[in-house]
Amino acid sequence: MFEVILFSLVVVSAIVILLCKYVFKGIPQGQTKVIPIADYDHEPWYLDYARSFFPVLLVVFVLRGFIAEPFRIPSGSMLPTLEVGDFILVNKFKYGLRLPITHNKIVSMSDPERGDIMVFRFPGDNKTNYIKRVIGLPGDVIKYNQQQLILNGQVIGVQSDGEYTPFALDGRERVQNRYLQQLPNSDDVEFSILLEGRSASANKRIALPEDTEFTVPEGQYFVMGDNRDHSSDGRFWGFVPDENIVGKAFFIWFHWNTNQGGGVDLSRIGEDI
Repeated sequence: MFEVILFSLVVVSAIVILLCKYVFKGIPQGQTKVIPIADYDHEPWYLDYARSFFPVLLVVFVLRGFIAEPFRIPSGSMLPTLEVGDFILVNKFKYGLRLPITHNKIVSMSDPERGDIMVFRFPGDNKTNYIKRVIGLPGDVIKYNQQQLILNGQVIGVQSDGEYTPFALDGRERVQNRYLQQLPNSDDVEFSILLEGRSASANKRIALPEDTEFTVPEGQYFVMGDNRDHSSDGRFWGFVPDENIVGKAFFIWFHWNTNQGGGVDLSRIGEDI
């Protein structure tokens, strides 16, 4: 919606400038003399605004549509990697150049890799932006059972990394186990995930059926949240089509979360993702 509004403002500003290049003023009856806008004592207010805002709007539209777009993290599904209130930048051309509004890919670049943190439009409505980690590529067979990830028959192990106590929106704290995990063919990128303790399994917000298995179709991707037991992701609603991809998250540029009572957290600003 925002990009539609921004594009509309760019178009309207351009039209005003073009229409006001020459205007009629003080023309005697029966004459059709055209007086250049430069001959006015004062430019019309609408032309002044259009000339001032058009270049700014155009630059913002191009940067946001083709280069990088800011997003705010609204939930804890990507804890501990991304916290509620993180403001991130997303690389819009990493996976190919796409036209704003229509989102049609016009130039192919690289494809998503396992371990990438990807922003995409939720396949359920094609409008809401989601952010998850890429787990499965086209052709992969993924099995998730009893908090264990199996990728193409290979058990993806985890290494204990202590405990983690995220802030709960209901004001209650819950201790979760923090682990390090690494996916194959992801340039040895190691990342953190959270898992509930076995004793807390009955209190999980999300419960999966036993022995869940997925085969990723061509042109689609399987994604999961790093907060494994508190993430609505591909395990529940399926795969992300290539045409729904927005870009790759790469940078935290600000953090503000009033829910935590702390406001700005300067320690998170400037972190790579």
